Amino acid sequence: MRPKIQPQCDLEFPVSKLALTQQYYAKYQAISKILDQVPEILALAHGDLKHALEQVAGAEKDGARFRYTSDQVLRILLVQVLEGLSLRQSVVRVDDSPALRQFTRLGTQPMMDFTTLCKLKNAIRPGTWKQVNRRLAHYAVREERISGESLRLDTTAVETNIHWPTDSSLLWDSYRVLARLIERARELDPQRIGERRLHPRRARREALAITRKAAKRPDPEALKPLYRSLLERVDGICAWALEVARELSQRIGALGYKEWEHAQAEALVAEIAEVHGLAQRVIDQARRRVLHGESVPNDQKLFSLFEPHTELLKRGKAGKDIEFGHMIQIQQVAQKFITDYEVYERKPAEPTLLAPALASHRTLFGADPSRLAADKGYYESGEVRRLARSLELVSIAKKGSRTQAETEREHDPLFRHAQAFRAGIEGTISFLKRVLRLARCLNKGWEHFVATIGETIFVHNLLVLARC
Repeated sequence: MRPKIQPQCDLEFPVSKLALTQQYYAKYQAISKILDQVPEILALAHGDLKHALEQVAGAEKDGARFRYTSDQVLRILLVQVLEGLSLRQSVVRVDDSPALRQFTRLGTQPMMDFTTLCKLKNAIRPGTWKQVNRRLAHYAVREERISGESLRLDTTAVETNIHWPTDSSLLWDSYRVLARLIERARELDPQRIGERRLHPRRARREALAITRKAAKRPDPEALKPLYRSLLERVDGICAWALEVARELSQRIGALGYKEWEHAQAEALVAEIAEVHGLAQRVIDQARRRVLHGESVPNDQKLFSLFEPHTELLKRGKAGKDIEFGHMIQIQQVAQKFITDYEVYERKPAEPTLLAPALASHRTLFGADPSRLAADKGYYESGEVRRLARSLELVSIAKKGSRTQAETEREHDPLFRHAQAFRAGIEGTISFLKRVLRLARCLNKGWEHFVATIGETIFVHNLLVLARC
């Protein structure tokens, strides 16, 4: 049976007497204490990790088995976010640090490799991180570490890990990924795939020629011949990829592969089908935009072959007119604790987010906040008037021109004080992005994107409680 926690820790390491190092130790000791005081957090993580841990059990050089616990995995993942490291860097840091070995409760046990850590990280679902944050929030309320008198809201964009999308670069991505899959199929079954040649260098040169010519800002008509050639090449490899998938499927149906080869062939057929569908979308939008001069709506565009869930966001931010990722909302109380968060696959209208945020606040604290503060994006006259009837103060400034009454409302000292309180959430967003590396999510896929948001906010809240 997979253990949830190691009941007996190894001997403690000697503690440094340097003041700065002691502060570093104190932070991790405070976080460790909080985790021990809220056992429901570990229970939730263990529910997702127990099966994954059984699959990655390792062996030491002398053959002795060692078994990681869910508690150790959770703490290693927290170290990764706290230290702002990649998975590879986290493995090295924990392996080489007596203090972090003590925090993660590894002791003298061998440190796992980064591929194992990646599998375990991905095993924790987005919904689990959401529940973990709720349990921590209930603990903070129960211990009177936070209060619900004031609530502030804001949204921000978290980018996905993609390159700047152009029609030519997306077409090149489609060609090279399908070419890679065809080569894998050829290695698996060379007789059925045949010796037909791929031309990735030619496709790449055509894509680069479009990029270089477009940089000189020529007449759009001058790009059309280049695009026609590249589109024809990508169309050709799409048709070939379908032929390869059919050949593999026929032999799979005839049970022509051994067990391991059978599994590989099935995976290849599924992957070819997925990439082919995305490549067809890329071809369609390139034809409509470039050859037919049609304006394709953003919600119909594909911005990445590798992160197809990516959305184009126009938020009017200085220096960043366009962002590629997803919008998230955080709600925070006066003690800087993030009581709830949401991740949106498609950007919603901000005024519609007020009612769900207040409902979440009531669930946690049992009552509405006395004051609610948000930026101008949340303003909608009917919604603000409705909230003003139930809350003591609603501090949301109006966009555009104002009546005399609206001007007086926004110059009221209480309103201005609440707006100063609202500005504090900007510092939290900066901390999440700058220190905890939430500006861009490096994990692949929508589920892992949402999970990364939840994990990072959980670490932020642990730091807030540890500093109190």
